[in-house]
Amino acid sequence: MRLGVVDVGSNTVHLLVVDAHRGAQPLPATSHKIELRLSEHVTDDGNIARSGEDSLVRFIRECLTVAEDQGVEEVMAFATSAIREAPNGEEVLLRVREQTGVRLEVLSGEDEARLTFLAARRWFGWSSGTLLVVDIGGGSLELAAGMDEEPDAAVSLPLGAGRLTRDLLPGNPPGAEVVRAARREIRQRLAGAARPLTKAGVPDRAVGTSKTMRSLARALGAAPSSDGPYAVRQLARADLAALVGRLAGMTATERARLPGISAGRSQQLLAGALVAEAALDLLGIDRLEICPWALREGVILNRLDALR
Repeated sequence: MRLGVVDVGSNTVHLLVVDAHRGAQPLPATSHKIELRLSEHVTDDGNIARSGEDSLVRFIRECLTVAEDQGVEEVMAFATSAIREAPNGEEVLLRVREQTGVRLEVLSGEDEARLTFLAARRWFGWSSGTLLVVDIGGGSLELAAGMDEEPDAAVSLPLGAGRLTRDLLPGNPPGAEVVRAARREIRQRLAGAARPLTKAGVPDRAVGTSKTMRSLARALGAAPSSDGPYAVRQLARADLAALVGRLAGMTATERARLPGISAGRSQQLLAGALVAEAALDLLGIDRLEICPWALREGVILNRLDALR
């Protein structure tokens, strides 16, 4: 069957269309992405602004048109931290449902971590042993670890690259003291929350997912996306520490000149690097392997499992 999944994140609205069959690996057919940056369409009291609602409705309609053109039989749609945390989130969901017919499911942070872990487990397989998965989104950071398909520990923290850029890293580029203060704040928030991950045991494989992780690896020389999903891409802690220093002194325009970095992603790249650096350091990980599957694929796999 042909499935579509619409992911309403803090940065983008992303439609992924796959050909999926029970017991088989879902095969991507097409992808359609719009940069909405919903987390930036907020009022002073945290509500999603009318402009953000209007754009969201318009973009979901656009995704539905693409899905129909592609012969999609079923569309699943979910939202993450931007809508989850907005005081008017329920009103936004109602408007989307009334004007598009789409029922957006709001995932909890733990659900995000769990489903991303499922995707990484299926990608790397049982032979990978105990997995540790680190996913940096626009609004939140998800960590999960375990040796089964369900993680033994799953944690979600408000440490997304977009959120931290807005809250902790003003300036273009931010000053050295601002970066030092942001690094301290990120480490303090992460230190206590990361402890449950250690109870899952020393990971046999540490994995990074999400566009932020792929962008960081690409900036450090990893294979481009044109090389396909099976090219091995890694992110080493030592290289990441050096990259943070470089990014801190660059403007967003200068970062966008790095390999594989879009103009939109360049604004958040420093914050993402600081979170990745802190996570690897506090979890004692020297190197992450980049996984091409993440939350969207986890949602699809979970749906296919329900058909059994």
